[in-house]
Amino acid sequence: AQVNMIKLKYMTMVLLCSLCMAVLPACGTGKQENIDQGMKLIEQLNYEEALKCFDAALLNKEDARLSYRGQGLAYMGLTEYDKAAEYLEKALSYSDFNVEQMDFDINYYLATAYYKLGELDKAKAVYDSITALRPKEKTAYYLKGVIEIEQGDQEAAKADFDKAVEIEPQDYDMRINIFCSCAENGLQELGEGYLQTVLDNDDKKLSDYNRGRMSFYLGDYNSARNSLEKAKDSNAGVDVVSLLGQTYEKLGDYNYAASVYSNYLSNTPDAQIYNQLGLCDLKIGEYEAALNAFQAGIAIEGNELMQVLKFNEIVAYEYLGDFKQATVLMQKYISTYPDDAKAQREYEFLQTR
Repeated sequence: AQVNMIKLKYMTMVLLCSLCMAVLPACGTGKQENIDQGMKLIEQLNYEEALKCFDAALLNKEDARLSYRGQGLAYMGLTEYDKAAEYLEKALSYSDFNVEQMDFDINYYLATAYYKLGELDKAKAVYDSITALRPKEKTAYYLKGVIEIEQGDQEAAKADFDKAVEIEPQDYDMRINIFCSCAENGLQELGEGYLQTVLDNDDKKLSDYNRGRMSFYLGDYNSARNSLEKAKDSNAGVDVVSLLGQTYEKLGDYNYAASVYSNYLSNTPDAQIYNQLGLCDLKIGEYEAALNAFQAGIAIEGNELMQVLKFNEIVAYEYLGDFKQATVLMQKYISTYPDDAKAQREYEFLQTR
């Protein structure tokens, strides 16, 4: 029931397209108070009220493209992907021959809506249209490859993954995303090749952190530990600490992993590390400590892991045997994140307790 933080970036990219931010600078001038308010409400996950703002924006003749885009994003938040696609298509109809960043942004969201609707060929066609205009758009190649893997077309997926890597060979995040995509679909050996190439090149400029995380995903945890310990000595940033702790967990040293997380948190409260500490505490049976860690992370306002932390808080209550509180929190969780199929199944389980 725990969320695997290793795959978090991959999952987020596939489902939400991390390239596309919900709020972009507005085009042109003129008043757009309702649009601005609607986007703020989307950030707050208040999608129903956001839709009212975009309706008002259209009535007041505010920017139509931004208004329809906002409606599309709100419907995506409500998991009504058919309506999301409809309004995103309307937003695109207000574009002209001068293709702007906004047009690419809308297209990425539209492809995601098609993906969620199971209309995979339509999603791929959108990515093709993006790369036709921007041949160096590596994210579009990657996301198209993800779909092709799911369709069982390994050859096409590899070709698109290769293009994504060729555009920027030293984008190690992209290589890891590709590895996770392949591993999720039973093609781990294919994914490993994108990581092993980095180590085989023996690039002297490769940082200890990047060397360590390539080794981590390849399952060579001793090498990963050695490289990440060196990286921590020179730069004890959150990413280094998170992966170093996970490496010690993979090596079976949960107590030391917890100390790595706790030492970092003593100086720098961070939602990601609180989540890792909580997961580690669950594994060693420290359920109360795990709950405290998840709640400490939740208390950090505006953090990007709120959904993950809230789900894991529910898991901690389950481990503690407090099914009543877990059920109450799960009801709130599902109302906020209705697209989480795992949570829906967990809620059904809780109702039987």
